[in-house]
Amino acid sequence: MPVRITPLVSGEYYHILNRGIARQPVFFSKSNYKQMLLDLSYYRFTTPPVKLSLFKTLSLEQRDYLWRELKKKDERLVDILCYSLMPNHFHLLLRQEKDGGISRFMSRLTNSYTRFFNTKSQRNGPLFQGAFKAVHIGTTDQLVHVSRYIHINPVVSYVIREDQLDTYPWTSFKEYLDGPTLVNSQPILENFKSIDAYKEFVFDQVDYGKSLEVIKHVALE
Repeated sequence: MPVRITPLVSGEYYHILNRGIARQPVFFSKSNYKQMLLDLSYYRFTTPPVKLSLFKTLSLEQRDYLWRELKKKDERLVDILCYSLMPNHFHLLLRQEKDGGISRFMSRLTNSYTRFFNTKSQRNGPLFQGAFKAVHIGTTDQLVHVSRYIHINPVVSYVIREDQLDTYPWTSFKEYLDGPTLVNSQPILENFKSIDAYKEFVFDQVDYGKSLEVIKHVALE
């Protein structure tokens, strides 16, 4: 197995990317996107009690109990700061919480989603392109600019129009505006006077173009 060029160090931030094999779509429907969000939420914890596929078969009462226990312990492999789910790939901004946490999280995430996708699509085999890409985020400047890069990705990739960005359900940008449920937005938002200031920063196309020079080696495109 090849050695990962970028070491994954606990307490550090990383921009993560993975694509469908041959850039083929991996999200076709709302149920696909919702499943990936559920995978993100469930497998960020260090010790999920059961596989997600089994968890989904439990009664509502049992599921609520297990969620409460997971959140009460709050032992995480990773902290998720941002995400963007695109038709044929996804971006994540993660902070590693435990040694080996990102690798374990990504393995669980992609394996679980692949099983779901293959079952629904009646296909076999891998869904994603080998090992995920990871780039270390070394400065606060890079951290905030990469968060914008991830949030605006559906616009610059022509998946949606700019005026749809703050309501697009498959990035964490809406969580930043309405209140987080899955992500930890504090490391980003603490660099801005208000949520509106961050929103303006994200929508500032001119400044975004300039900032590409700041983050070009961590953009992963």
